[in-house]
Amino acid sequence: MRSLSRIIRGASTRGRSFTRPRLIVALAILSLPSIFPRTAAAELPERPNIVLILADDLGYGEVGVYGQRLIKTPHLDRMAAEGMRFTQFYAGAPLCASSRNVLLTGEHTGHCRVRDNGVPSIQTLRPDDVTLAEAISPAGYNSAIVGKWAIGGDLPETGGRPEDQGFDHFFGFLNSVQAHNYYPEYLWRNRKKVPLGNVVKRVGKGYAGFVGGRATKRVAYSHDLIMDEALGWIRENKDEPFFLLLTPTIPHANPEARKDIGNGTEVPDLGIYKDKPWTEQNKGHAAMITRLDTGVGTLLSLLRELKIDENTLVIFTSDNGPHNEAGHNPEFFDANGPLREAKFSLWEGGIRVPTIMRWPGVIKAGEVTDHVGYFGDFMPTLCELTGTPPPSPPHGLDGISFVPTITGNADKQEKHQFLYWELIGWSPREAVRFENWKAFRAPLGYGDILLYDLSTDLSEQHNVADKYPEIVQRAARYMDASHVDNEHWKAPKKP
Repeated sequence: MRSLSRIIRGASTRGRSFTRPRLIVALAILSLPSIFPRTAAAELPERPNIVLILADDLGYGEVGVYGQRLIKTPHLDRMAAEGMRFTQFYAGAPLCASSRNVLLTGEHTGHCRVRDNGVPSIQTLRPDDVTLAEAISPAGYNSAIVGKWAIGGDLPETGGRPEDQGFDHFFGFLNSVQAHNYYPEYLWRNRKKVPLGNVVKRVGKGYAGFVGGRATKRVAYSHDLIMDEALGWIRENKDEPFFLLLTPTIPHANPEARKDIGNGTEVPDLGIYKDKPWTEQNKGHAAMITRLDTGVGTLLSLLRELKIDENTLVIFTSDNGPHNEAGHNPEFFDANGPLREAKFSLWEGGIRVPTIMRWPGVIKAGEVTDHVGYFGDFMPTLCELTGTPPPSPPHGLDGISFVPTITGNADKQEKHQFLYWELIGWSPREAVRFENWKAFRAPLGYGDILLYDLSTDLSEQHNVADKYPEIVQRAARYMDASHVDNEHWKAPKKP
């Protein structure tokens, strides 16, 4: 059992004083663990390790077990064979920052802080936003994020750094624009810059206050450093319960490199695709995904080597749908599979993502589930698994725990009344999924509603709104009830 001082240290977050309510929670966890009942708790390991891997712009159709034929992903395919594959799991949003906000806080994009990509002063969490790391900290978890943070800037005054939001360790990129470049000048390790020796040429006018670039001298590849850091951190923390949020930037493009030299895929070598009769961009894109897959395989092997395999839940997913920003051809790879459109879109191709979960001894091997889940579910799920009370954000949590699904109790699984997404940026729009229905409205708040039956029209080609006016009314009620203005993101006013 962990020492009381360790539990108390874990319950204190954001550098604030240890308040009496947090002390009571920590003591309750230490002395009366049954105070927070779990689904099938008797069968679950106490305080399991949790590794949540979040790929960057990986499409639903870019993994072998989801139908990919050209790009090789043997380790992810094996992970699915040894665990559970979700066919109806959704990202928090169709782009980076807001999707990660949903994942970290359990609030959908009608409620959460960040509703779109934007300038760092807007695109950042605040002290009252409770993250996954903070929520499970009272149970004595060590937490790390390794890779891309993307909800905050690269300057002290922008705030919202991982260390301010409950994470004990951080290594990687703070700013999403700088994360475009796989050969950056530096990465962050906690609050210190780690110089890498790469020489970077600035390209373009910049975005969100930062100018991107590409390396003219390549010394260190960021993805490999991110994986090495993650593996090393697991080794250092193997004897204590840990939560690792691993967020590699693969297969995100470097659009600045594409602008400068016509190829936005950055990878040290093309591997098995070197001699393929494909474009260089297509070969590079495939090589990036296979490199990501290899890293996942190495991580799973490490868990077995350390003999913590059966006490570790590993989740693999993607922050949104596939991109077309590297100069490669997504259609060549059928990157979105049977789905419509891709990143930046609220159609299925922008938000339905490959999701695999593996937990030997708990998740039955070879399972496939059609349970409808999304990023907001990680908060209640991790809280249930760790025996910690979920937070209570101002508008309530928007997720439900999927513990029954992964523990073989699907008959006890609660279902969402609906899932909601919105974007408030350059083209305000919103979408809602309930039962087999998917509805889309633009402009957000007052535009015409389009309706699709996903059970017969997965590609969203046939608008049936005229046939089902009562379903359209339900969709409108769900949408109207979901958006709440905040200081930076406001619904447009009807003309």
